[in-house]
Amino acid sequence: MNRIVIIQIIESIRFSFKSLRVNILRTILSLSGITVGIFCIIAVLSLVASLEIGMKKSFDMIGDDLIFIQKWPMSPEEGDEEYAWWKYMSRRQPQIKDCEELQKRLTSADAVAFQTATGVVAEFRNNSLQGMHLIGSTFDYQDVVKLDIEEGRYFTNMEAEGGRNVCLIGHQVKMGLFGEGPCLGKTIKVGGLELDIIGLYEKEGASLLQNGFDFAIHVPAKFATRLIDMKRVDNSILVKAKEGVSNEELKDEVMSTFRDIRRLKPTQDNDFSIIEATMITAILDAIFGTMDIAGYFIGIFALLVGAFGILNIMFVTIRERTNIIGIQKALGARNYFIMASVLFESVFLCCIGGILGLLLIGVGVILLNVQDLGFEFVLTMSNIIIGLSISVVLGIVAGIVPAYLASRMDPVVAMRS
Repeated sequence: MNRIVIIQIIESIRFSFKSLRVNILRTILSLSGITVGIFCIIAVLSLVASLEIGMKKSFDMIGDDLIFIQKWPMSPEEGDEEYAWWKYMSRRQPQIKDCEELQKRLTSADAVAFQTATGVVAEFRNNSLQGMHLIGSTFDYQDVVKLDIEEGRYFTNMEAEGGRNVCLIGHQVKMGLFGEGPCLGKTIKVGGLELDIIGLYEKEGASLLQNGFDFAIHVPAKFATRLIDMKRVDNSILVKAKEGVSNEELKDEVMSTFRDIRRLKPTQDNDFSIIEATMITAILDAIFGTMDIAGYFIGIFALLVGAFGILNIMFVTIRERTNIIGIQKALGARNYFIMASVLFESVFLCCIGGILGLLLIGVGVILLNVQDLGFEFVLTMSNIIIGLSISVVLGIVAGIVPAYLASRMDPVVAMRS
């Protein structure tokens, strides 16, 4: 039985290559549909996978045991049928004093930090960088967000409390102002104020958290008040749970404590929003799921065209080999042998188209990563398996009818053909 299977596979491959050589133009046009379809589907899936990897790196920075207190919610709050922006607009922005008061009162929190941000222009001598990201935070920010410092150090608690003019900068800020040269100990200007560089963050690429740290100029929050009107920008208070404390327990304590800090009456609605890291994950999963569906939707049309092309090839191939099939059956070949042989050839042709599509994506990924766009594109093994699996299934679907008709041929009639 094993010998028969091996012969079947060898003959199917031989007939497939013969079909490719004899009708090369017809085969290329037919396989192009499979190639384009697999390319569309796996390209979108690879893009989504690349985004997910980038997002996971961001969540590695903040963890899933973190909650944010801020003015604006991410979605309509409980009791709101739609996003009531007119109601949220009247809320007060969290302030440094709110963070300090919250830090004193919470018992289930491991760390509490304040964060604010705005766009600025950074200057060093004759060099100037537009659209840099000024981040102001309290000292405990390092305990709620994982900070990867390549050179130098983080600012001390004394520097944070005193609002000293020190900063850590990101990779893009360093390259834009200093190039490959050293940056520690140098002084830059932001908003007309001087800042001494004490640290450099590792190159990060795209990130979920405040556009990452590559374009960041990170200063103590109390220094940032000299550059930022805290009532006019979006601020956040980050609260990290103690080990063994659930997000729900932390959220309940933060809710009641912050309402007390804001002096809200029991009948008053919250004038702040609490956002969990898991909520962000759920929203991103929904977005990625939609993108996956879009990729399948786009690719399905090309795959349908390719499937009809493969179906046409198999019908023509069977007609060309009718007498051979008749001889095989006359010599004792079983129906399942003929059917399996045709199906294998159909699957083999579809796999060629699928492999070509995957190779195109692989080349595209390499070219995009060579450009150093600050974002890593990947072609995961799972997506390769999905592409090949789709090719196999499509080959079976496209070849099942021709294979069935070939297996039911009368050997005498077939040999006379």
